[in-house]
Amino acid sequence: MLQGQQLFSGSRVPPGLRYMVLSAFSFSLMTLFVKLVGQRLPTTEIVLVRGVVTLIFSYALLRGSGIRHLGHNKIGLLMRGVAGSAALMCVYYAVTKLPLAEATVIQYTNPVLTALLATVYLHESMNRREVASTLLSLSGVLVIARPGFLFGGGAEGLALIPVAIALLGAVLSAIAYVTVRKLSQTEHPLVIVFYFPLVSTFGVLPLAAPTAVWPTWTEWVMLIAGVGLTAQAGQVFLTKGLQLEPAGRAMTMSYLQIPFAALWGLLFLDEYPDVFTFAGAALVLAGSVLLSRSKGKSAAPIPE
Repeated sequence: MLQGQQLFSGSRVPPGLRYMVLSAFSFSLMTLFVKLVGQRLPTTEIVLVRGVVTLIFSYALLRGSGIRHLGHNKIGLLMRGVAGSAALMCVYYAVTKLPLAEATVIQYTNPVLTALLATVYLHESMNRREVASTLLSLSGVLVIARPGFLFGGGAEGLALIPVAIALLGAVLSAIAYVTVRKLSQTEHPLVIVFYFPLVSTFGVLPLAAPTAVWPTWTEWVMLIAGVGLTAQAGQVFLTKGLQLEPAGRAMTMSYLQIPFAALWGLLFLDEYPDVFTFAGAALVLAGSVLLSRSKGKSAAPIPE
């Protein structure tokens, strides 16, 4: 795999942030397909199929690269897998049980949580521009989603348990991302990616088996290609991005998933963006541009 510095050399946008943009794009596609297949299939089954698909591809990439797949910090790698798998269960459940906008905005509290956890456990600092970009992007997310439990008028339409699970997913995602950042000091990104589906596949299997529903051919395509392959791409880009940029800066770029989601809603779900969606997207993009111009501390080179 090419080093980020080589792949994006000559670009004014730091390589790590470029990877995070690609990650947001991939994950936005994944979320769209989760929403579609989740209308009939259980959440655990979606997580299991995603785990199997990404496990196969992750292992193939490791074998092809000649990298020792067991890694060095096995406890840390397992912790990353457990936190990421639990977060995935929460996020997928929220996407299928809550309106997509509300579920997304709750999940997108995780970049702020990631930055806060990184300052405590990784001793990373955030300058004023990075703090401003985070607040600007978060404001854009709130304007787009306008969740009823914050803006009023529709709070009774949200079930308490799915909201709580979505919030738990955001916390677990932040823990997983900070763990990735820490592991990048000793582990190759492909090893970190490999442990995620390894843990999720074998951890979710006992939960998925009792409630499994045999997918239709269309659902199989959406599960394998729409969810599994886009998740694999997003995870690789995410890990590379977190290796090249401080956690707070890198994760703020993930807000770009919101305007991507608005586009997919327009094209495939007959969801037409209103003035609030366009205003929020502008804030998200402004925050991302501001962040990309911030001169934060570069991350350590990717270990071979």
